[in-house]
Amino acid sequence: MKACSKVVEEDGLANKFIKHAMTVDVEDYFHVAAFSDVIKTQNWDNYPCRVERNTDTLLELFDAKNIKATFFVLGWVAERYPEIVKKIVAQGHELASHGYSHQLVYSQTPEVFREETYKSKQILEQQGQQAVVGYRAASYSITAKSLWALDILAELGFTWDSSIFPIKHDRYGMPGSPEKPYKIITSSGAEITEFPLTTAKVAGLSIPAAGGGYFRQYPYCLSKYLFNLASLNQTRPQIFYLHPWEIDSSQPRVEGASLFSRFRHYTNLKRCLPRLERMIDDFPFTTVSESIMAVGVGETINLKDLS
Repeated sequence: MKACSKVVEEDGLANKFIKHAMTVDVEDYFHVAAFSDVIKTQNWDNYPCRVERNTDTLLELFDAKNIKATFFVLGWVAERYPEIVKKIVAQGHELASHGYSHQLVYSQTPEVFREETYKSKQILEQQGQQAVVGYRAASYSITAKSLWALDILAELGFTWDSSIFPIKHDRYGMPGSPEKPYKIITSSGAEITEFPLTTAKVAGLSIPAAGGGYFRQYPYCLSKYLFNLASLNQTRPQIFYLHPWEIDSSQPRVEGASLFSRFRHYTNLKRCLPRLERMIDDFPFTTVSESIMAVGVGETINLKDLS
């Protein structure tokens, strides 16, 4: 409560030194990894889609708040709902890839990953009529055991990635990896910029502060405090993310999922949109590319040294 009281009293957090990256992973509630044990990929078409209406709500909010964002669109979604991509582009947001079928990268072979990523890129570029050079893996699944994916991304023409989360988690994370944007030299000698997910240092520990489930589970004042702490009091750009399904408290409940998975997925869905509005009011946001360009990239790391 002490931290919450402190951050509520602080003024001027949204100064204009830098702008953070606002990002949306465009997928539906039945795509999430937490439900993969009970919802199989081949059955996705049997579930009512809500991604279009929820993405529209976010687009309306961003328009009202006059901010631009980066939308990582799942190829499966773009194939079935091309209007989503057209609206994102028409409103001046950045279009990026979230892969095709939301499979964890480290569960795929390099060949399957290359095929699916290329397919997604082609779909998005055809629909958006622009180059797609940014990528985010499903569930941040570029980890120490799947760094080979960065070679493939560079090979396919991606210039930046936002898949590495410098924390320890049961599904993802690379604890100890850099916490600010950096450049990676791949095995082939190509370059790709990494914008890692936001973490804040508290008592020497890296605490996730990037959004998503953490944003729904933390009290808003704690999310605000941690995000500002990570930004070194608004001097270093950070990245925020959420999914369209996270603002949809009326979505169907998935039967058969574990209690833990249900807790992760359904906690505070009603509170997410109002909290997002407050977050946008409290911090300046833009796209990933514009956020990186404004401050440049720090260190350069060889891929072999990252693991």
